[in-house]
This record gives sequence, C-alpha cells and structure tokens, in this order.
Amino acid sequence: MSRRIIILAFIIAGVAAAGYYTRGFGFLEKPNEGLVLYGNVDIRQVNLGFRVAGRIAEMPIDEGASVEAGATLAQLDRQPFIDALAGAEAQVATARAELEKRRNGNRPQEIAQAEAAVAVRRADMVRSREAFQRRRTLVATGAVSQSVFEAAEAEYHAAEAQLRAADEALALLRAGTRVEDIAAAEAQLAAAIAERDRVKTNLADTTLQAPDAGTILTRAAEPGAIVQSGATIFTLTINRPIRVRAYVAEPDLGRIAPGMTAFVTTDGNPKVYRGVIGFISPTAEFTPKTVQTEQLRADLVYRLRINVSDPDDRLRQGQPVTVRLQQSPDPGAGQ
Repeated sequence: MSRRIIILAFIIAGVAAAGYYTRGFGFLEKPNEGLVLYGNVDIRQVNLGFRVAGRIAEMPIDEGASVEAGATLAQLDRQPFIDALAGAEAQVATARAELEKRRNGNRPQEIAQAEAAVAVRRADMVRSREAFQRRRTLVATGAVSQSVFEAAEAEYHAAEAQLRAADEALALLRAGTRVEDIAAAEAQLAAAIAERDRVKTNLADTTLQAPDAGTILTRAAEPGAIVQSGATIFTLTINRPIRVRAYVAEPDLGRIAPGMTAFVTTDGNPKVYRGVIGFISPTAEFTPKTVQTEQLRADLVYRLRINVSDPDDRLRQGQPVTVRLQQSPDPGAGQ
C-alpha cells in the first residue's frame, strides 16, 4: 500500500511540475500585456539671437517666463538703423530722378539753346571766311603781310571747327538719350532699391521675437550690452508638441509600426498620457560593424519617436518615461 502511495505521489508531482512549466498546459497563459519600452521626453531647445549687431535697448523677458509665439523678447537700439534707412531712401530718390531724366530726354529749351549756339558759330565762320578771302587777294599784291594772311586763315579754320562741334552737340540733343544710358539708370535704381530693402530688413531684425511658444530657459545678456550678430541672447525650450524618444530592440522591431497607440507614464505621476508612434528610424544604432551571430543581432536597437497627444506641464523635457505599446495600429492616428 505504501508503494502505491509513493508512486501516486510521484505521478502527482510530475503533473504539477508539467502544469507549472506549461502554465496550466496553455489554459492559464496570461494575456499579452504588450511591449514595454523606456525612454525620455525629447529636449527641444533653440538659441535665439539677433541677426544684426548692436546695443541692447530693452529685455522685458526674464528666465522662467512663458512666452507665446511672436512675443517680443528683446530690442536693439533702432536709431542707427533708422538713419541708415533714411540715407538709403535718399539714394533711391536720386536714382529714380536720374532715370526719369534719361527717359524724358532733352527739354525743348535745351535744344533751342543748342540751335542758337549753332547760329552764332555759323555767323562767326562766315565772317572769318570773308576776312580770309580778302586777305588772300591782298597778300598777292603785297597790301597785307604774310603773317596777317596766315592769322586770318587760322581764324577761319578755327571757326569751321567750332561750327562742326556745335552741329554735333545739337544733333545729340535732338537724338535724345541712348538706350544704354537708360538701361544703366534702371540698373542704378534697382541697386538703390535693393540696398534700401536690405536696410529695412536689418531694421526689422532689431526686434527679437519668439519663434514658438515655450519657456525661457536662459537669459545670456542684459540691456546696454553690445552684441554681435548671432550671439545667443535667450535659450527657449519649445513646449509643444511633446515628443518621447525611445529605443526598441531588434527582435521586437516587427511588433511595432507607425500609427501604433502608445501609453506614456512617468515616476510619481499617476496620469497615463496617450500618444502614437510617429517615426521609426530606418537605421540601427549601437550596431557592431559586422553582425555574425544571433547574440550580436539582439544588441541592435532602433530609435522611435512618440507624439504625445494630451501633454500637460507635468511632462517635462528630459524626463525618463515608460512606454507601453498597444499591439494593433491606430489607423486614425496622425504622424
């Protein structure tokens, strides 16, 4: 009898062990709780500075302040840029007036003045020619000296040259402005306008505005400081959207997909945040140069980004988080 009891005890122990290791022969298998990952809230910061150099006049925002997109954070002294703009406007006006002058051509009064000059030169030429002809007749008889004759001849030729010059000047006035001169004046006007627009842009850049809503993390300068172009004045943390960076091991890569629902929790915060996988890196990180064994393949990890759809102020950048993934993709979730 005792032998039967011993055999029965062994049988019961074997069945119990088999049931334990097979989780009740499959009937007691716990439901799949999904994939659990660990990561951090992405740190999204931007260093803000002026595109132009100058002296800081105002800085109404301090560290820790929450700002909206487009809020004025700092202001440079505008007066040097206003003066430069006034000079650029004057250059544009000068170039435009010169272009109008070229396009309008010569005034009737200028042409009439040139015609009068031609008439004067022609009269002088006629008078000197007559004097030259008389002296040429007299020099042959010895009534006038050779030197007087040569002087009359020189005066006559000079009058002819002056008449030709006056005729050419009148012809230029009547022909009007050359096409090349008009094109050059147009180019000068375009250059003046471009310079004016550049100065306007510099004037606008004397105001530093927040590109996105966020919180001022660092204030790196104070009013009165002379700053160079591109120098950091503020560091802004961007509050929205909130993104979580996590990593999935290579064996679990096939269990996730973009659009899959994710639930994010943090230490000491009972709230469960909802999000979706928006991006999975196409390349592995921390990868050996040559992967030869299954053990090495298990060390591969892929970065993924989770967009949190219901964040609040308790979810802070750089904070460690736990991510639980729902196994079926959410078809209505955005990227």
